[in-house]
Amino acid sequence: GNSRSGAGIVHLKYRPAGSRKQPALALVGKGILFDTGGVNLKPFKYMLNMHEDMGGSAVALATLQALTKMQYPLPVDCWLAVTTNQIGPDVYNCNDVVTASNGTTIEVVHTDAEGRMVLADTLALAAREKPRLMIDFATLTGSCVSALSERYSGIFTNRTGLIPRLIAAGMESGERVWPFPADDDFDEDLESKCADVLQCSPDASADHILATRFLRRFVPDGVSWLHIDLSAARREKGLAQVPSGVTGFGVRYALNLLLDQNLGKNPGNDPAAGGS
Repeated sequence: GNSRSGAGIVHLKYRPAGSRKQPALALVGKGILFDTGGVNLKPFKYMLNMHEDMGGSAVALATLQALTKMQYPLPVDCWLAVTTNQIGPDVYNCNDVVTASNGTTIEVVHTDAEGRMVLADTLALAAREKPRLMIDFATLTGSCVSALSERYSGIFTNRTGLIPRLIAAGMESGERVWPFPADDDFDEDLESKCADVLQCSPDASADHILATRFLRRFVPDGVSWLHIDLSAARREKGLAQVPSGVTGFGVRYALNLLLDQNLGKNPGNDPAAGGS
């Protein structure tokens, strides 16, 4: 919900000397600079700290900065979906049908599910560059916080063979993650009568899983993909090595995946049947 100028998708590149132009890795971040909930307005307590809804983009950008300073040997793209979610006469409404950049039509159900809307276009654009691996970071769903508390973040992938390495990276970095299922039959809850897909389910059951099934439509099967729902982006008592409420969760985790687990060079090749 943003009828003002200044929003957009920022595309940054890191290319080590002598590398090919095509990225091996794409980092994608949700960057909602403030989230009112849109027409489905949040209660005031839930609107506090909503400037932190740009946490996914902050993590993606910080990871790119770290890889650049460490002279990471592989080329990296970074895509930041930067906007706000506001109320007003020109913003999107429930039951609107929006066409994404890859042609997919989306029936809007809840304007506070804006994160998956901006990530849809951003993932589709990032995929056009044909990276071997895509990692997206997003403060996406309250249901992931309900499932894991603020001690863990949820992780999903279309390469189930990577799951042991994904869990290991969390244990080693101090930023723990836990995988969730995302089988094909969850799509039944996202069937629309007037568009290709519902934005979300009206009953909000397992919304973190349904959000992943929605986003997967914008990632080609040939690209290895990780989706990190940052339920641990804020914890008042701090987390792991970070004592403050804003944890920065995801930067140490991503660096462990890329440098210690060597996921950039070996992201897995075989698409999983239903993903996880």
